[in-house]
Order: sequence, then C-alpha cells, then structure tokens
Amino acid sequence: MADSPNCDLKSLSPLQLFERVTEQGEKVRALKAGKAPKDEIDAAVRLLLSLKLSYKTATGQDYQAGLPPRDLVLINNGTTKEEDEDFVDPWTVQTSNAKGVDYDKLIVRFGSSKIDTDLINRIERATGQKPHRFLRRGIFFSHRDMDQILDAYENKKSFYLYTGRGPSSQAMHVGHLIPFIFTKWLQEVFDVPLVIQLTDDEKYLWKDLTTEKAYEYAKENAKDIIACGFDVNKTFIFSDLDYLGTSTGFYKNIVKVQKHVTFNQVKGIFGFTDSDCIGKISFPAIQAAPSFSSSFPQIFNGKENIQCLIPCAIDQDPYFRMTRDVAPRIGQPKPALLHSVFFPALQGAQTKMSASDPNSSIFLTDTPKQIKTKINKHAFSGGRDTIEEHRKYGGNCDVDVSFMYLTFFLEDDDRLEQLKQAYTSGELLTGELKKVLIETLQPLIAAHQERRKQVTDEMVKQFMTPRKLAFEF
Repeated sequence: MADSPNCDLKSLSPLQLFERVTEQGEKVRALKAGKAPKDEIDAAVRLLLSLKLSYKTATGQDYQAGLPPRDLVLINNGTTKEEDEDFVDPWTVQTSNAKGVDYDKLIVRFGSSKIDTDLINRIERATGQKPHRFLRRGIFFSHRDMDQILDAYENKKSFYLYTGRGPSSQAMHVGHLIPFIFTKWLQEVFDVPLVIQLTDDEKYLWKDLTTEKAYEYAKENAKDIIACGFDVNKTFIFSDLDYLGTSTGFYKNIVKVQKHVTFNQVKGIFGFTDSDCIGKISFPAIQAAPSFSSSFPQIFNGKENIQCLIPCAIDQDPYFRMTRDVAPRIGQPKPALLHSVFFPALQGAQTKMSASDPNSSIFLTDTPKQIKTKINKHAFSGGRDTIEEHRKYGGNCDVDVSFMYLTFFLEDDDRLEQLKQAYTSGELLTGELKKVLIETLQPLIAAHQERRKQVTDEMVKQFMTPRKLAFEF
C-alpha cells in the first residue's frame, strides 16, 4: 500500500514538494515493474497525482522530471544524492563541497552572465582605474546588463547604485563589508549617487524582534556602513520602517510591483507557504522598489528613466529576477546587477556565516586577541595532518579558509600568489598562513573601529534624511 504523506503538504517548500513528487514517481515505477497488486499501484498513483497538484498549486508550474522549481536554485552534480547538491535561496546556502558553491553552475541555473576579462578590461577603460581586487579575483563573478550600464556611462548618461543590509543584529561581521567595500569603489570611480536600503521591516517579519529593536539595529548598522567611508553628499541611507511612510514615490512603486506579481509566482520564487504571514509575501516588492529612480524623487527630480546598478551577493538575485520581470510592465528600466560569491564561515565554505554564532566569523567588534583566537582555533585548514605530510604534499588553497579570507582582504596580488605557491608546495605551514591572515585583519578591523567611533548619531541622521544629493538630474 502506498505511503501516506508524512507531513502537511502545505508546510513544504516548492523544492521539498519537487523532491516528494520525484520520489513518489520512482515508487510508482518500481511497483509497476515489480507487478505489485493493482490496488497498491492505484493508491500510489493517486498519491503521485495529489503531490503533482500540490506542486502546481505552490509554484504555478507543472512538474517536470529533472527540472526543479525555476526560481529556486538546485544544482545537481550528476547524482541524486542529497548531500551532493548545492542549494541557494535568499536565506539558505548549503553545499557539501569544501570548495564552496559551484558558481559556474549557479550562473547557468540563474541565467546570468559571467564577468569575463573583456568586461573587466572595459570597466578599466571606462573609469581609467585599475579594477578592484574583487573583480580581478572573481569575487564579483556574475552580472546582468553591466554592458548596458557601461554603454550609458560612455554616452555621458548617469546611473545610480543601490545595495542594502538586513539589520538582524547590532554587530556586523567582515563578510557584511564585502558589498559595501565594492560599492564604495564603484561610487568613487563612476561618481554616481548611491542609495542603501536597511530592511528592518524584513527582519521584524522573519526574526523574533520588535519593530523598535529592528530599527535600533538599522541605525547601529548604519554607523558601520558610514565608517566604510561613504560621502554624505552622494549617499542616502534609509530604513524601510522610517522612509516608506514618508515617500509617496516609493510606496507607489511598491504597489505597482505588488499588482504585477501573483501569489503563486512569489511562492514559486521564494518558497513561501500558506502558513507564512502576508508581510513576508508582500516584502519582495519593498526590496524591488529602490531599483526604480522614481522611488527617490528628492534625488532624481522625479525622473523615472535613470538605470540602477545593484552590487549584491548572488543569493539576493531572486528578488531582482522578479524585479526585472516586472519593470517593463510598469514602465521602468530593468536594474542591472553585479553578483558576488559568498563569504565563507570560519568553519568552511559549505555555508554562509551566522550572526547568531560568534565563532562562525570575525565580527567588526572583535578585539585583536579575539581575532587571533578565532582564526587559530576555528579557521578550517587545507593543510595536512602532520608537518611531514604537509611538507611533502602541500596544502589545498581551494578549501583553506585563511587563504580564502586573504583573497578578499589582501590587496597585493603578487603577495597573494606567493602565499598560494608556498602553501601549495608545502613550504608554508597552516599556522604560518593563519598568522598572515591575523596580521592582515587585526589592523583592518582596528581601523574600522576607530572610524566608527567618529560616527555620531547626528551623522547617521544626516545620511538618513531624505534630501537632494550632489548631482543634477
């Protein structure tokens, strides 16, 4: 007799439903091949049809074998074993590979374009500046329509930058700095406006936080963002809980997006279930709205045709695939994107870091001693079990977290290559590589802490006040 569903189907994500349909289909085939009793086969088929119907209801898509839900990322490395799959959505990153997510497969799955040497060279020609190390090293590796941004820039047409931060805790970690370091460089070399969204409303909806605490975290995170060196005359930082109530342009765009995305679509994209609150279901439209210049009439003088460029980690791409699909239907230009890889946890590249686990990363509040202890104790090593083996066979930079961190923060390309060769050959030991990372991060974080001390509440208020910036539109 066929198995009954062992959980409420409505509680399953689209991906889980897809897997259930696949499993049940295999079971039906096995029963038929084994010439099982007719009533047993019929019961299994009824369950299969029920699962397929649930899948279509949840995703708006017919089940197709081998094709997971379109807007979720399931990268299958030629096997059906769950532990060999990469899974990426805006809240979860999982991979069994110590090297991290397979980004080439992610590009194929998302349908984005690889940032290649030609594009990097074109950025260098357009700006007259050496490409940022994040571009040189493939940390920002994928894009959507960056060529259009460069076309506009080369024809003296402006664009603007948009990035964000979900303030789930008071302290940020070094991984949170990556989009802001790169965005600051982009703003400086292209000389364009920047808007930074603090999604305190999202964190209230997803986390066990009050609105007051979420807003407090937003202001504290704003201090760390300002400490990265942004120019108050060219940058607007806003809290959703604060700005949404004051901007008719922003709210109008939210409503337009909401009207053009169905419930089934948003469930298929984000895996929402019937038990999720309606705030979660409507939130993607709020993250979409800053992609349109008319959301900021005080900056762009009401113009709606200014294109947006969004530097972000690739897990945020589902929001903007939705946005790009909606944009032409509401008379707005599609935003362009630059995608970064994930910053690995100290314990390895299999997952993103967690603000709730103090040992998963280096936090911007850590002391030099804490930084040293965390790296020495928790940083996953690509070295061998013994010094003798390491000297003979060398270390593996592809999985060594200390080397991964140095690719993000060590500016000198030649020095980085020297370290890679020395570690790979066995000349450099794991402890020595960790020492280089410690000596790189300690002054970097200490300098950030000193800059943050200079950021006053009044400065935060200036950055977060809706106003005209130093550009004419």
